[in-house]
Amino acid sequence: MKFGTQKFDRAQAGVNSTMLILAIIALAIPSLFSLSIDPVNHAGVEYLSIGTAVIMILVYALSILFSFKMTNIEDELIEVHEHHVPEWSLRTAVIVLIIATVAIAYLSEALVGAVEPVVEELGITEFFLGIILIPLVGNVAEHVVAIQMALKNKMELSLAISLGSSLQIALFVAPLLVFVSLAMGNPLTLTFNVFELIALFAASLIAALIAVDGESNWLEGVQLLGVYLIIGLAFFFLP
Repeated sequence: MKFGTQKFDRAQAGVNSTMLILAIIALAIPSLFSLSIDPVNHAGVEYLSIGTAVIMILVYALSILFSFKMTNIEDELIEVHEHHVPEWSLRTAVIVLIIATVAIAYLSEALVGAVEPVVEELGITEFFLGIILIPLVGNVAEHVVAIQMALKNKMELSLAISLGSSLQIALFVAPLLVFVSLAMGNPLTLTFNVFELIALFAASLIAALIAVDGESNWLEGVQLLGVYLIIGLAFFFLP
């Protein structure tokens, strides 16, 4: 509402939009094909998930490499940081990063341990807690920074943060968990139920359609929030 129609690089937005659709395909195919594979060969579902995970991580890594060669986002990063002088040395920054990582790991463990009591106390489902509330709180840093960049009319960075965070979860973290679960002796497959796939499809589709034209406005923001609220309501009432 402050800037009216805001513009951003269509090329980078197009890459992110394609990656969003790829995320749908990569997560939907194992889920749908497993319905026919699992009754005949359960191990086949695991191998399909592992193969898909390898491809997803490879494509994600190559997409990052490709993005680095596109100058618009890099120019904005330079512009944002060129007036700031580092206050910490590299050693101090690394130490703080390690401490913060350990603290986040501890808090994450505590959060997971609190899920069951919260579900019982509030009467909400694990679906709603895991798909709506925890991601909303867990990604608050990305939300704040993306909004700050948009308020400065730096939509390249704002979209890179918001879409990049989603792509990182779908195309890197999810497949990485497949290999972590194997190491822990409890294999995780990339199979999701129909409700999760519908939510993923709806969210990714409208985000891709809005990003691909290189422009944004407050009405498109309302449309995105509308889809989010509808998905939230659906999972709230899902038994």
